Amino acid sequence: MRAARLHRYDPDLAGPEFLQFDEVDEPAITEPDDVIVRVGGSGVCRTDLHIIQGVWDDGLQTDLPYTLGHENAGWVEEAGAAARSVAPGDAVVVLPGLADGTCDVCRRGLDNRCPALVWQGIQVDGGFTGFLRTKSRNLVPIPEELSPAEAAPYADAGITAYHAAKIAVRDVVPGETVAVIGIGGLGHVAIQVLKALTPARIVAIDRSKEALALAGRFGADHAVLAETDSVAEVLDLTGGAGCAAVIDFVGEGEVPAQAFSMAGAGGRYVVVGYGGTLEIPALDIMGTERQIVGAIGGTYSDLRELLALAADGRVELLTVEYPFEEVNRALGDLAAGRLRGRGVLVHT
Repeated sequence: MRAARLHRYDPDLAGPEFLQFDEVDEPAITEPDDVIVRVGGSGVCRTDLHIIQGVWDDGLQTDLPYTLGHENAGWVEEAGAAARSVAPGDAVVVLPGLADGTCDVCRRGLDNRCPALVWQGIQVDGGFTGFLRTKSRNLVPIPEELSPAEAAPYADAGITAYHAAKIAVRDVVPGETVAVIGIGGLGHVAIQVLKALTPARIVAIDRSKEALALAGRFGADHAVLAETDSVAEVLDLTGGAGCAAVIDFVGEGEVPAQAFSMAGAGGRYVVVGYGGTLEIPALDIMGTERQIVGAIGGTYSDLRELLALAADGRVELLTVEYPFEEVNRALGDLAAGRLRGRGVLVHT
């Protein structure tokens, strides 16, 4: 079968051939809980660009070449003897983090924190190919309202936004405000999730007027153009109180410091984007009881809950479809900022 594989790092994303097509062996069942999924759709993620740039630390880098693709959905092709929760032909989304399923955090439903977690498409071969071997516990049924191509990006972009939004609104009450910074492939999902989970006011912040218009379409109550003094504007919108929560999907440049400054007393700054740094006097945290919380990926339960919202029409993840053979064009569009929403490779 054909696979789109990374053979060399490209720190400047010069391209245009980021990945190379190779012929590889089809995966086979080796353990009783293994499942082979015929891939129908694979999301293209900014994480893929970071992998191509070689920015990961030694803990996440792996030997080249290998197959990218961590947002995958398709149909069960074959199931091991212990994989009794699925059957051939079932339409499924693949949770990308392979957890051991037996440790304490996994048994508490926090599989995204499993110390043995291995990410398919990041640390081991992923779904930019025809067939993917995974575990039965990583498969979530696709509601009949969605196709595999539509459902694939929910495996990472969707649950990352959902997981962050759930963290953000744990203590939020009516009359309070939640800010979302970065209305891209994740931010536009977070706006919708917040509308489903909380009665709080939602402020969308982005450098793009088009992105802010999209946020308004999906329910944001206020839009703030990041070119302005966005901190002052958000504080003004909240009557000086600041936000109960700020979700940062950017995490670079001045944004982390701005995001923390937008949070009010007791507010929660949820960090999803990365690449930058944050330096804060300890007194500014202690004296206001503001919290800084990280959010990575999501859990199996998060994915099931999010797909239920999508099936009910309460969450829509915008996608742009590309034939699998045009993976490098999709990556190039993402790198150049031409992609609005989530790129999805459609396998035929």
